[in-house]
Amino acid sequence: MTGKPILEIKGLHKRFGDHHVLKGIDFTVEPGERIAIIGGSGSGKSTFLRCMNFMETLSEGEIWLDGTRIGVEKKGTVTYPEKQLCQVRERLGMVFQQFNLFPHMSVLDNVMEGLVTVKGMSKAEARKTAEAELAKVGLSEKHDAWPGLLSGGQQQRVAIARALSMQPEILLFDEPTSSLDPELVGEVLRVIKQLAEEGRTMLLVTHELGFAYHFATKVIFLAEGVFHEVGTPDEVLKHPKQARTQDFLRRFGEFAF
Repeated sequence: MTGKPILEIKGLHKRFGDHHVLKGIDFTVEPGERIAIIGGSGSGKSTFLRCMNFMETLSEGEIWLDGTRIGVEKKGTVTYPEKQLCQVRERLGMVFQQFNLFPHMSVLDNVMEGLVTVKGMSKAEARKTAEAELAKVGLSEKHDAWPGLLSGGQQQRVAIARALSMQPEILLFDEPTSSLDPELVGEVLRVIKQLAEEGRTMLLVTHELGFAYHFATKVIFLAEGVFHEVGTPDEVLKHPKQARTQDFLRRFGEFAF
């Protein structure tokens, strides 16, 4: 770790009407950190990720990327130009629960699409990049397949290849195995482990606590819109100090480290 944050979050609040989902979060991410975010359903985990790359607008707070505040402030009002947000989303790649692949496009075309339409690559260059990323996730033989003919694990690996192709500085994973049958979870986790071994900066929302223990350099327990506990995997998952964290882990029962 360098000690210099790549991402800083200051006083983050998110409300949906009267529902106060995130309640004043302060947080930093350093290059190379692998952060696992755990917590119960409705605790704000996915909303936190979506605010981070501005798929949700902040109710209050600031996000700084490489020392630059996102948004333009004039007379006390902050606006978020779409061009700037597109650049942020390129740098913070998101992998969703539901894959979000285009069903009418082949696997290769799904991965190429952002490279051509967002990055402005030629189709030949985009194809070369897409083929390399599909090889990385073990899907070289599926270039011409339709997403609907793939297993859920294969579709999620295509989604990971698509995110990787944009060369993001930070990868955000929003419960990437939650929609998969149990026998398909392992193939996606193996790809994420491989990316972790490459030293990538990653944030992972997950219920796979055993995997989080081995994957993460830092674990966050999020409950009721605040960080109840932050620490190493040993500190949070094996020796939690907060009663709320202890209760959450007890309800999960035994899980393998």
